[in-house]
Amino acid sequence: MIPSLLANVDVLLGFAILILTIFYRFQVPPVLGFLVTGMLIGPHGLGILGGGQNVELNADLGVIFLLFTIGVDLSLKELWKIKKALLLGGSLQILLTAALVFIVCSALGFSNPTSVFLGFLISLSSTAIVLKVFQDRNEVYTTHGKTSLAILIFQDLAIVPLILITPLLAGNSINFETSFSTIFLKGSLIILVFILSAKFLIPWIFYHVGRTGNKDLFLISVVFICLSTALFTSSIGLSLALGAFLAGIVISGSQYSHQAIGNIIPLRDMFMSFFFVSIGMLLDIGYLLDHFSVLVFAAFILIIIKSMAGIAVTFCLGYPLRTAVLTGLALSQVGEFSFVLSRLGIEYSLLSEEIYQAFLAVSIITMGITPFLINASYKPADFFVKKISGMTYGMKLVHGLYSESIEEEKQTEPELKNHLIITGFGFSGRTVSKAAKTAGIPYIILDSNPEIVKQEKMKDENIHYGDATFEAVLEHAGIKNARVLVIGISDAAVTEKIVETAKQLNPNIYIIARVRDLQETECLNALGVDEIIPEEYETSVEIFVRLLEKYLVPREDIEKLVSDVRANGYRMLRKLSDNTTIDSEVNIKDELQGVDIQVLKVGNSSNFDGKTLADLDFRKKHGVTVLSVRRGSDLIYTPQGDFLLQAKDACILLGKPEDLYNIRKFFESVNG
Repeated sequence: MIPSLLANVDVLLGFAILILTIFYRFQVPPVLGFLVTGMLIGPHGLGILGGGQNVELNADLGVIFLLFTIGVDLSLKELWKIKKALLLGGSLQILLTAALVFIVCSALGFSNPTSVFLGFLISLSSTAIVLKVFQDRNEVYTTHGKTSLAILIFQDLAIVPLILITPLLAGNSINFETSFSTIFLKGSLIILVFILSAKFLIPWIFYHVGRTGNKDLFLISVVFICLSTALFTSSIGLSLALGAFLAGIVISGSQYSHQAIGNIIPLRDMFMSFFFVSIGMLLDIGYLLDHFSVLVFAAFILIIIKSMAGIAVTFCLGYPLRTAVLTGLALSQVGEFSFVLSRLGIEYSLLSEEIYQAFLAVSIITMGITPFLINASYKPADFFVKKISGMTYGMKLVHGLYSESIEEEKQTEPELKNHLIITGFGFSGRTVSKAAKTAGIPYIILDSNPEIVKQEKMKDENIHYGDATFEAVLEHAGIKNARVLVIGISDAAVTEKIVETAKQLNPNIYIIARVRDLQETECLNALGVDEIIPEEYETSVEIFVRLLEKYLVPREDIEKLVSDVRANGYRMLRKLSDNTTIDSEVNIKDELQGVDIQVLKVGNSSNFDGKTLADLDFRKKHGVTVLSVRRGSDLIYTPQGDFLLQAKDACILLGKPEDLYNIRKFFESVNG
């Protein structure tokens, strides 16, 4: 028994290593590699493994640990921020997809219970695959990334009631009143037990285990709680997965959640590999090859149905058409939890063996296509949006249902000049707007999230709904009269389109763009972005500052070093491409090595207040040059020697970073 089990696991892992290594070279997700491993070594492939209870047990453990980690990882505060997309979007996506599938299946002659069950199966999408692709593309925090994630989380949560509903679909003679009363009693018992556990038992266990400082004991405790709760729900007639999920929810509300998930993830990944391999072993390769053309056609139809449902739901939430298209295509595959549910369908005779094999084959095909579909979806989405925008009422469709009329806003708002445009109102956008408000700089914000726009409008924020990749939106924001454009979004492709459009409308606009990693800087530099702020670079600078503070380096020296690092570092970033030269534009900071430009304000107690530039002789005494002075909303170019400085004047200075640092104290106080 034991040698046989070890041999099975050894063969499984050996083939998985080989196939995953090959798949990695072609950037195919590991999930598909495990499925192919199961197909290859299973009873319908080479016949090396024949399935059996050992593999089934590992598959069950994989599902238990997966649902447990999802429960632990769910932050109620974070979910509340995306509650509309999660609750409304998720429920509408499942219901609409299930309804469309029900219509198609009924037309093909399936029974009503089977049609409903297939609708629920197909409505679920793959969190593992979609999240992995978005992480690789740095798009988890984009609008379509967050919307997709919200709907996927709801689908993961929906597996629990769907598991409960499945037995009810199976029997025509079920006493629904008795069934629902039984479920209500069981649900009440579960809620009572878990409230008491969350309040008393779990904190008590983790407190005493934590006092020992033994990591192995903590891991054993986490596994014990996970399996115990799964066995508890199973003992009262509910699923093992439900108990594991609820156990995760209980732990997520405690201070031990991060340690728990850190301990359980390696176990989850190992057992989940067995789960996907076991699914692959169930697929009959002969059936797949015999019906290949039909199954591929069915997968194509399924992708269309799910994409249409996802697009419709996302658009109804008020998002722009481009976001809706990208979200719909991202959710177009069948998910891993559908396999869990399909096994119940076999158990309750809702699926025949032939339908089950067809479902497995079609699902695996859609999962395999997904990474390539998502990566290839951006250009077709842009093309589709461009075509729609040229139609009558097309812009209304492009910008979303909740977009306001541009012409109406133009009539009610004063025209801005010399202002700042902020695209994206996430953390970066909020920070920039606060700084602009403090400095008295006129600004306008553009964001494509209707919920954010609605909330900020109520706070009298100058924010407008719109996709900044379109000329009409930027023109409405006064791009031709604006001085600076700040792009604070996470989508690299959208950032590039905004830059291209902005430069076409106003070639002199000064653009500052945030990027997530250094790889994105080369393209933006070629497009003419003036300042590129990589998050990786700023993070390294902050680590550098904290390190020097730890070694008790004086703050003045730290600031001087940081100023020099930023002055030279960003110059290096703008020259990442040796093959890219821009002869038509000359940047003074690039041409004069070691030179920086800073803006310093004359303080109320500064000795500079009431003095002329000739008296102060900045160049001789301090080694810097006054390029211009901003007084209120007026900018005085090349001020002469008799120009009298006043408190609150902002002087734009040119000089070496160390000289600019040294002169700063004279602007702030009399004593300097």
